Amino acid sequence: MSDELSRQDKQEFKAASKDITPVLRGWSYEPGVINVRKIHGHDGSPKVQMRLDLGLLQMEMTGRPDGVRPNGCESLLEYFEKQLSDHQSRNGTEMGFHLSESQCASLREEAVQYYYRYLSLFVLEEFPGVVRDTARNLRVLDLCGKFADDEQDRLVLEQYRPYIIMMNARAQASILQQDGKFADALQTVEEGLSDIKDFFARFGQEESYAHSNEVRVLRQFARGIRKKVPVSPVARLQRKLDKAVKSERYEEAARLRDKIIEMQQTQRKGGENPTHA
Repeated sequence: MSDELSRQDKQEFKAASKDITPVLRGWSYEPGVINVRKIHGHDGSPKVQMRLDLGLLQMEMTGRPDGVRPNGCESLLEYFEKQLSDHQSRNGTEMGFHLSESQCASLREEAVQYYYRYLSLFVLEEFPGVVRDTARNLRVLDLCGKFADDEQDRLVLEQYRPYIIMMNARAQASILQQDGKFADALQTVEEGLSDIKDFFARFGQEESYAHSNEVRVLRQFARGIRKKVPVSPVARLQRKLDKAVKSERYEEAARLRDKIIEMQQTQRKGGENPTHA
């Protein structure tokens, strides 16, 4: 028997090969960069891929990222939430409902899948999916924090709460900003900052708020939103007036003040704004 593979054998071997090299070819891993892309699977549904150093992750766009339906539910979280609801219906109270160490470990492992997906979706600017998945992971923290048997299981995920809140606020604010709702976007960021502040206060670490990286990111994000807010001619002139007064350029300040008064009077009369200085 010849040691060489026949053409047919090679074709069959190629068809059966699980080697992902062809998929990775032309998509190099870049350290420090979140490399993601959206593709369409063989089933016709969109999927998201994240390039890693030794391969890639492929995730479903909806449902559990790996496509599994534990116990017929969308995820383990939904399954345990259903168990909690059933327990309440039977007993009229949440008391007596507990999550074991293994159940909490499974919930944490599942939450990692959603973390990779919402991180990928954020890079792709698929913000509604980020809002959905971050809100979902916050529910995991709440469930384990309230019902885990072991204290370590109740606390271990809490360290990630500020980060998840930050990502959720950025995604929500990004959607609002795209719709031109800048005031609402800023309000959403402020609510996120408030939630992070409450988190540190709950653990008696109020001083950590000012040094939080998540707080820094949200404040920087808010500054970016403010820069995009359309500035009215009157507000623009008011800024110039403030600078003129601060620099003791009083003649210029008087001229600007008169211009502002003129524009405000025209606005009250319902006329068009005069050309601003």
